[in-house]
Amino acid sequence: MTVKELETLYEYGYWANKKLFDVIWPLTLEQFTQPVAGSYGSIRNTLVHAMSAEWGWLDRCGGPERGPALKPDDYPTAESLIEAWNRVEGYVREFLSKLKDEDLARDIEFTIPGLEKQSMRLGYLMQHAAVHGVHHRGQVALLLRMLGYAPGNFDILFYYADKRGASAR
Repeated sequence: MTVKELETLYEYGYWANKKLFDVIWPLTLEQFTQPVAGSYGSIRNTLVHAMSAEWGWLDRCGGPERGPALKPDDYPTAESLIEAWNRVEGYVREFLSKLKDEDLARDIEFTIPGLEKQSMRLGYLMQHAAVHGVHHRGQVALLLRMLGYAPGNFDILFYYADKRGASAR
C-alpha cells in the first residue's frame, strides 16, 4: 500500500459522501433523525458514527485530536453534519499529504472498548477507516431508499468513470 493509494481511497469516499449529502440535504429534520432501521437507527446517527470513527482512527494515527466519540445530538441538521464532515475531510487530507510511504509501516498502539491494547500498522488503520465509511454509506443508502429517496450509485467503479469523465457501462 502507498500513500497515493490511500489518498485515492479517501478521495473516493469523499466523492461518495458528496453524492449522499446531495440527497440528505433536502430531508426534513424528522426524516434526517427518525429511527428507520439498522444498527444506528437513523440517517443522522449512522453518518455521525461513520464520521466519528474516521476522525477517531485519524486521531489514533497522529492526526488532530477528536476527543470523545461524537454524539448525534450535536448534529441536529444535515447542514451541521455536512459542515463537520467537511472539517474532518480537511484533517484527513492534510494528514495524508504529510505522510511518506514508509510511514505506513509504523505500528500504532490503540484500544477498542472491551478489548486489550493492540498494535497495527498505520496504513492498515487508515485503510480500515476508509473501508468502514464504505460500509456505513451503504447502510445510509438503504435507509434513504426506505424513506423513498434514490441516492444513486456510488460504487467505486462510478467514481473511476466520473474521474476520467466517462460513464461506466
